[in-house]
Amino acid sequence: MLFEIFVNICVPIITGLVYFVMAFEITRVSKIRKVMFGEIGYRKLYIAFILFGIYFITRPLQNLIGPHPWPMIINSARQFFIMAIIAPSIFVGILHWVPGEGGAPKSSVVASYTIGILMGVIFVLTNSMAVDGSKIILSFGDWFKLYDATWFSLGNRKIQLVLIHLISQLVSPVGFIILAGAFVRHRRHNYMLGDIYTKMKTKWRYLETGLIIMSWSIILAGIAVMFGRYYTYLWVIYFVGSIIAGFFVLYSIKLAPREKPADLNNL
Repeated sequence: MLFEIFVNICVPIITGLVYFVMAFEITRVSKIRKVMFGEIGYRKLYIAFILFGIYFITRPLQNLIGPHPWPMIINSARQFFIMAIIAPSIFVGILHWVPGEGGAPKSSVVASYTIGILMGVIFVLTNSMAVDGSKIILSFGDWFKLYDATWFSLGNRKIQLVLIHLISQLVSPVGFIILAGAFVRHRRHNYMLGDIYTKMKTKWRYLETGLIIMSWSIILAGIAVMFGRYYTYLWVIYFVGSIIAGFFVLYSIKLAPREKPADLNNL
């Protein structure tokens, strides 16, 4: 009983709060950080972290609102949200974190959101075909019940739908997060001002680590689905991974760009 409440209610709320804190910390960065990375990039990442917080903290609605089709509807809406809006926003925000290069080309921005929306639509359609019922995972009499969606409860398991479901998520959000991490890694290894901004490579290393942890936590959850069944608690893998990733990214944001940043305040 306590396990179900912790997993379905507490973990999503904690994860959402971590990302709200990260968004708040972005608003506290100094002027020099905006000069170095671009105000557009910070604004986009701020919005992305707020949206991540909303995505995580609304997870309990899948269990609380009611039986089928509500768990499927809420899950589809949340996943479309992360695939079509949040993941592309993270990638575009990272692209804008490039001093002196004008940020992200408009074509890459349009392409990112277009791919995200397409993957989100595919996910929603696949979800509506695969989820055909719900089950009660916790109840206190008739006044409190937690529901969860069930896959293929009316027939045989269709592996094709599972594959489409996972591949769409592999493209977005996983693909966008991996690309963002690769871009950060490239910038870290080719940074030309390391002698002046001595901690920039360290900042980017923590940011890259956070992105890698988040992407791999989603991949591991998908592998668990492929080699097992769609168990209720598999999504906890990437929620926990997202909490860990959030702390890495938060530390990256808070870390000053050089060892003695006091003199930067006058810029």
